[in-house]
Amino acid sequence: MSNLVNDHLGGLTYTIIGIAMAVHNDLGPGHRETTYHRAMHQRLIDVGLAAEYEPDLPVIDERGNVVNFYRPDHRIEQVLLVEYKAHFYALTNDEIAQCFNYFAASDCSVCLLFNFGRRRLEWKRLFPPKHILSHRHHRRTS
Repeated sequence: MSNLVNDHLGGLTYTIIGIAMAVHNDLGPGHRETTYHRAMHQRLIDVGLAAEYEPDLPVIDERGNVVNFYRPDHRIEQVLLVEYKAHFYALTNDEIAQCFNYFAASDCSVCLLFNFGRRRLEWKRLFPPKHILSHRHHRRTS
């Protein structure tokens, strides 16, 4: 039996992690975030994935008004959010919180967070916390 995490996306997250590793191996650390973002976008397109570049995720208040938009770096195949960083320091709870906000504004159930700025690629596979899921439900039934 495998010890791999089943995120119910049929191996999509593993494909994206592999692409990110290839980009990091190719470019190395030290570039601006936009460089990795564009490199990832091109590789995603090259392998035939539907990759939305900075999709608008509406931020909706309790009355149903759209008050702003979150823009994750990519939404892939309509089911997976991806966020890129290029920090020389390790990922923090601030970057994780940013991804949790994306969950509240989308129906995606997995977000990959990458930090290309380190000597070795740093990544996290994130799932929405239960309080985010209940927040989504409240918004839909209001």
